[in-house]
Amino acid sequence: MQFKNLFVYQLDTKWKMGARDLEAILASRALQPCGSLEMESRGWVPLQPDGPFLYALHGHWLLALGVEQKILPASVIRQVTADRAAVLAKKQAHSIGRKQMREIRERVIDELLPRALVRRQITRAWIDPAKHLLLVDAASAGKAEQVLETLHKSGADFPAKQLDTERAPASAMTEWLTQGGISSSFTIDQDLELRSSDENKATVRYVRHTLEGKDIRAHISAGKIATRLGMTWTNKISFILTEDLQIKRINFLDILNQEPGQNNDNEEEQLALDIMLMTGELSLLLADLIKLLGGEKAAT
Repeated sequence: MQFKNLFVYQLDTKWKMGARDLEAILASRALQPCGSLEMESRGWVPLQPDGPFLYALHGHWLLALGVEQKILPASVIRQVTADRAAVLAKKQAHSIGRKQMREIRERVIDELLPRALVRRQITRAWIDPAKHLLLVDAASAGKAEQVLETLHKSGADFPAKQLDTERAPASAMTEWLTQGGISSSFTIDQDLELRSSDENKATVRYVRHTLEGKDIRAHISAGKIATRLGMTWTNKISFILTEDLQIKRINFLDILNQEPGQNNDNEEEQLALDIMLMTGELSLLLADLIKLLGGEKAAT
């Protein structure tokens, strides 16, 4: 199991909760199938079949949020509603008003929902209690916020806010590009997004492109700042850092990428090994990255 994207949240330093207490909270709000008239259902699922809702290993906790959603395309609703409205208009010999059209649409949704297909999505999260960090493997802010919202609705006291550092990532990334390097632990890769700070928000993107050209410095001199930058940490993990301190497109270069046939035949042991390696290496990466950005911003 590998995390691909990270939203990093700080937990209040006064926050304390035991693994058993959190496990009980998650179990009390296990994912339930969507009801016949529900569009969505959220709840916690075990990380592995028949396993605990909270997977604890060497001081790291992992949990998974399951979301079931009914697939009911808007185009289908519009078409069925229009057909029903046309039949009714002909029957009553006058056009359909807004209120009547809204009522027809609501009835159509109620009829189609029980027959709609259901899609399940899983969002995984990782808690480092010792460092008071919550990390969510999500590609969008909305998915990450679902985890926090469901934790609160489950009755868990999670005073969390997005990680903030003394140095703004955009300012730091722009400076690294100007200097042509970062540090002994980090190197610049070949992906970059530059954006102007004026109202036009003119944007330039480089993908798999050398970032040492004069054109990049010219863009920076003209006032553009780096909003996304490809980086590699100690030749082990490559990723994209964003201006909002999101860590995207994480790729473990030689840690978890084993050749086929080398995996442990015991799935439980393999999962434990993957989690141990992933959390161990990502913890070190995060510590170095936070230090590089001046440390966590002090509460005001």
